[in-house]
Amino acid sequence: MAAEHRVLVVDDDEIIRKFMRDLLEVNGYVVEEAPSVTGASEMLRDREYEVVLTDLMLPDGSGLDVLQAARARPYLPEVILITAYGTIDSAVEAVKSGAFDYLTKPLSTQKLLLSVERAMERRTLKREVRELRTAVEGKYAPENIVAASPGMRKVLEMVNIVRTSDSSVLIQGESGTGKELVARAIHYRGPRSSRPFIALNCAALPEALLESELFGHAKGAFTGAGAEKKGLFEEADGGTLLMDEIGDMPAALQAKLLRVLQEGEVRRVGSASVRKVDVRIIASTNKDLASLIRAGSFREDLFYRLAVIPIVIPPLRERQDDIEPLCRYFMALHSAKLGKDIPTLDAQSMESLLQYSWPGNVRELENVIARAITLSASAHISAEEFSRIFALGRTQPAAREPPFADAPAAPEREVQEREAIIRALKQGNGNQTKAAKILGMGRNTLWRKMKKYGIDVAQ
Repeated sequence: MAAEHRVLVVDDDEIIRKFMRDLLEVNGYVVEEAPSVTGASEMLRDREYEVVLTDLMLPDGSGLDVLQAARARPYLPEVILITAYGTIDSAVEAVKSGAFDYLTKPLSTQKLLLSVERAMERRTLKREVRELRTAVEGKYAPENIVAASPGMRKVLEMVNIVRTSDSSVLIQGESGTGKELVARAIHYRGPRSSRPFIALNCAALPEALLESELFGHAKGAFTGAGAEKKGLFEEADGGTLLMDEIGDMPAALQAKLLRVLQEGEVRRVGSASVRKVDVRIIASTNKDLASLIRAGSFREDLFYRLAVIPIVIPPLRERQDDIEPLCRYFMALHSAKLGKDIPTLDAQSMESLLQYSWPGNVRELENVIARAITLSASAHISAEEFSRIFALGRTQPAAREPPFADAPAAPEREVQEREAIIRALKQGNGNQTKAAKILGMGRNTLWRKMKKYGIDVAQ
């Protein structure tokens, strides 16, 4: 038991206080005592406790007063009430008001220790949740999104404006520009941050499954629906639902989505009843919705419901001011993951990255930096090494302007690619999934290349 687990015992009977103190200290807790509501309130103000054990009947008030004083503290200790059999109803009411538990006299040492242990576990869990939420909110804070370019600064200005509203947002941009990152920043910096954030790719599921996933289904609604199931709208109640690739949503479901936006209610597949939901919708797409509307494949009324607040993320090729700070960020991130020192880039290396068109945008830049740090054995990444990195996987130099004047010929690139695959397999201890991740390519792509180059896992 860690020594920092601090307990406050409140009872006007000195013998009972000593009994509880001795028992808890033997079991590793740090224990302090108070004989009254006044004393306990002063100690709660001056020190931080994880658990408070208080008698219900005190000379200057009751344990309910101690409970109220504890709940007023920002560190929120758990409170366990001790009561005689005749006042159990009061203790039960106290639990309804926020007390963790109640114990009856005469005290059982086993029940006392178990209750304190459970209270400690609950408080530890609550602290971890708070710390995790703080970390998540910090990660998606607008100031932590790289925005050196004028275009991205405008995006962050919009994030700061819309984060406190409930209006629907439509984020448009090419694949890999960071649409989900912006959506998460809106959610985690707004009043819904403590509620769920759920992301769904509308292009990833067939229509029947997508409908069930979004709206849920009743038992027996279709073959295989053996139990009632909540949809994502209900799961996200009170929070935010990101609907990625909204341009790929089937027409029939567009009408259902429009109803949710208009009425704030959903109907499960196979059910006659409707359920109210309070969900903020953020939609994102890499498609031109105006063209889809003209073609008749996307509803104009739905577009206007979704695009109450439109945000357009420019592609990386139009944000050259962001490339260098993004490189620095990804180099620090992936060096830390691999336990390596952060490598250096000279002017020629950076120029080669600036000259590339980045069709895969920020996601492709991160993959290139991650590969470079993984495969490089030196403290400096040269332009030549980046040339070899671009030869791997699907990342190829853009037709706009070859970034490397002396890029190796095809046979040489194949030799380099084969060597890189062998190194990645060794680094992943023969695990092809890990090797594919290191190389930034799909598992099936790696398998095909291994077959092409005659690479055996044992090599």
